[in-house]
Amino acid sequence: MTIRPTPEFADVGLRDHGGPVLAEDAAGSVVGFGLGGSGLGPIVLLHGLMGRGRTWRRQIPWLRSYGRVFTFDAAFHTGADVEMPDDPAELATERFVADLAELLTWIDLGPAVLIGHSMGALHAWCTAAAYPELVSALVIEDMAPDFRGRTTTNWTPWFEAWPDRFDSMAHACQMFGPVAGRYFYEAFDDGRLHGRLPIWTAIADEWGTRDFWSEWSAVSVPALLIEAEHTVTPPGQMRRMCAVNERASYLRVPGAGHLVHDDEPDVYRGAVEAFLSGPDVGRT
Repeated sequence: MTIRPTPEFADVGLRDHGGPVLAEDAAGSVVGFGLGGSGLGPIVLLHGLMGRGRTWRRQIPWLRSYGRVFTFDAAFHTGADVEMPDDPAELATERFVADLAELLTWIDLGPAVLIGHSMGALHAWCTAAAYPELVSALVIEDMAPDFRGRTTTNWTPWFEAWPDRFDSMAHACQMFGPVAGRYFYEAFDDGRLHGRLPIWTAIADEWGTRDFWSEWSAVSVPALLIEAEHTVTPPGQMRRMCAVNERASYLRVPGAGHLVHDDEPDVYRGAVEAFLSGPDVGRT
């Protein structure tokens, strides 16, 4: 059975991509998982600052072997018509964590594996800290707890160079390169931005005013940390995250940029599959 989103969750593009099928014996008793499934609970994929749920499309097929996969668009990533909120608290990390907790509660399939990239990774571990009963494991891709002192000011000239609409994926790839160009174009709506850059920079600017070490310290579930060689994170922080959490493991991916899951997809897949298959990640 596919979970059909309520109108509220349909607005954020919630999609149920399916997963392992429960196998029953002749008497109707559950005896295991079909389709090679390993029996994990729901797997929820969390995109980065400039992404959206559908940018995970290349990872969804193989993740379905491990659990029921869901994607959605974070607030302010649902289309060009989004507006800057009057209350700055609407852009705070706590707001996104509350949204995610509400979604996990509504899905109601037990504790979830949260797989997050960049902004989504931050939201994943903050949710695990605030709502430990809702999370069973974490995959954290190229995100760190402390960006204090950094701002998005140097992004402005780059953003101002963007056209109002990209004519094609080739056009996006010409500007951003083959990996990021494909990623961005898949997130766009017919070549147009799926949000507003001032809102996204305001979200990121919050990270430069505070740190999230206390939230990371509160994480008690298994976690896989994946850092790109050409990372956007401050040097050494992801290694330190592993060092201070006995249930965390760490992988640095040579040659990879910030989008590790698309830049080095085979390495990313191998690491995540090994993690999800390991004894430390619980089964439902």
